[in-house]
Amino acid sequence: MLMIQPDFDTLYDALLARDPGYDGRAFVCVASTGIFCRLTCPARKPKRENCTFYETVYECMEAGFRPCKRCRPTTPQASSDPVVKSMVEALEKHPGYRWGEPDIVRMGFDPSTVRRAFKRHFGMTFLEMARQRRLQEGFTALADGGKVIDAQLTAGFASASAFRDAASKVLGQAPGTFSSAPLLFTDWIPTQLGPMLAVADNRHLHLLEFMDRKALPAEFKNLNKVAKGQIGFGRTTITDQIQRELDRYFAGQCGQFETPVALHGSEFTRDVWRSLQKIPAGTTKTYSDLAKELGRPSAVRAIARANGANQIALVIPCHRVIGADGGLTGYGGGLWRKQKLIELEVAYKAAS
Repeated sequence: MLMIQPDFDTLYDALLARDPGYDGRAFVCVASTGIFCRLTCPARKPKRENCTFYETVYECMEAGFRPCKRCRPTTPQASSDPVVKSMVEALEKHPGYRWGEPDIVRMGFDPSTVRRAFKRHFGMTFLEMARQRRLQEGFTALADGGKVIDAQLTAGFASASAFRDAASKVLGQAPGTFSSAPLLFTDWIPTQLGPMLAVADNRHLHLLEFMDRKALPAEFKNLNKVAKGQIGFGRTTITDQIQRELDRYFAGQCGQFETPVALHGSEFTRDVWRSLQKIPAGTTKTYSDLAKELGRPSAVRAIARANGANQIALVIPCHRVIGADGGLTGYGGGLWRKQKLIELEVAYKAAS
């Protein structure tokens, strides 16, 4: 990832100049649009504060960004490989299609050859890339105000159960292995920035994450250990409460959350999370600010790790922590979401 000065200045200058020397060597992810581009993209250039640079297509997609339809950043990098070029072009034409190995065979290619070629060019297989695109198409439908069923259809799923099955794969646990007599209940909450997974009992919210967060499977696995395998599908009064609060939050009506949460972490980690909850909507703090408030001025790195380990997004507002230079830092839900959340909360500060 290329985010350290002076590399950022060099890359941003190359972006403004559409310097062909950087084509394929770096990609720009734009927080305001959720899209990533080649540095030679002919589209209007984004503001500096909305830009993050990555070295590979894989990193851009893992951060939650979609490829630009104008400069098609997934194609030029592999244009010299006819196998990859053909598969990428087919994916761009049908991003919501549920691709499988039989489709690869029907196109006249050997699945193992395609797998190796994509790993070499992108660091992921074709089917992994296709799955990312399918889910991103669904997230985009929700972010654009579409209904859940619209997102399901856009993402290539014909029913809520099919969508749930796909989500179960994200969690790394087959639907049939979920408990039929759960202590904790898992359900989905649609938001303007994509669906969120909520795990709750009748007293507390235990987990709230955007579905495409990379760390979600590990978080869910750890929580399942705490629950001794008794996590199933369903809703509770806590699920209903956090959905109402999220609806108000994204509608610009209220920036505060009152849903009770269960904090699963060390004493130090829980102290960091409680400090995060004290940051008002519409304001931001640095890791150094938090360290000083906790009386641990030298524990900046530890606080950053605790911040990154937060598994109750928005309610514990880790997105309100920024770098010492005022720039956006890493966010598990994707930097484009972090930008959107900070922009949304400006209105709450103005109203206070």
